[in-house]
Amino acid sequence: MLSFIFISLVLISLFLGNAALSIFLGVLFNYFFNPSKNFFSRRINTLPLQIGIVLLGATISLPYALNVSAEYLPWVSFFVITSFIAGLLLGKILGIHQRIAFLLSSGAAICGGTAMAAVAPIIKAKPQELLIAMTIVFLLNAIAIALFPIVGSYFEMTNFEFGAWSALAIHDTSSVIGSAVTYSSESAQVAATLKLGRTLWLIPLILIANWIFNKQAKAAKFPRFIIFFVAAITLNTLLNFNSDMINLLQISSQIFLLFGLFCIGSQFDINEIRSMDVKPLMMALILWAAVIPSAYFLVKYF
Repeated sequence: MLSFIFISLVLISLFLGNAALSIFLGVLFNYFFNPSKNFFSRRINTLPLQIGIVLLGATISLPYALNVSAEYLPWVSFFVITSFIAGLLLGKILGIHQRIAFLLSSGAAICGGTAMAAVAPIIKAKPQELLIAMTIVFLLNAIAIALFPIVGSYFEMTNFEFGAWSALAIHDTSSVIGSAVTYSSESAQVAATLKLGRTLWLIPLILIANWIFNKQAKAAKFPRFIIFFVAAITLNTLLNFNSDMINLLQISSQIFLLFGLFCIGSQFDINEIRSMDVKPLMMALILWAAVIPSAYFLVKYF
């Protein structure tokens, strides 16, 4: 019976085609039916999202990726460094524990949950600390997926501008793509390409975390789907996919992305919000409130 409900809700989310609704349906599924830790959606974790992102990479040609990256890569790097340093300083001002501040700064600057999961074992973050940071970023990402397309439409942003804005201002890769794909396929391509530039900063982040906390970095894993994403772009460039193939890949990518967002929602426990301290949430909101308009101003006027 539980599997039937799960499949039904997934099909509804695919039919609606909205990233925010997919997450919301996943949260409702978890809240009302409380699946076990071994349930399918929990075991596959973020795998569907990673597959969706890789398939999206197969719709992007290397010349296009280089053209987009060449224009914005210096700004992406500037945003990563500035956001990370600002987050650490803000955490110190607000009196937030160093580990939680480091987790939130990493997630806000680079790639949300992926960055936090990568540095957590290096800084020896406690499960509760990682849970707090993950919960905050999840909430902000859910808001971003729902509101960014509305704001983009209101300000009449072009597909390129919206994709770049999402890539700079939203934390998780999945949420960046979830927001951009709601706007347009072109926006999703731009967002995925630029977000790759942010995610590659995981490498220096791991080294910095190891240096600051004097821990071994062997437990941190670089997300393999990024390698497959680059390989998919290269494959598109070499084989020069026709329009029919591109359309098929775009549809397949959207299916996996929506399914993956539903699965992420199904792993979220609403009761966890009660254990959150207000200071880390304040830090994340202040940092995000500074990044959003800054990113918008950059892509709109530079």
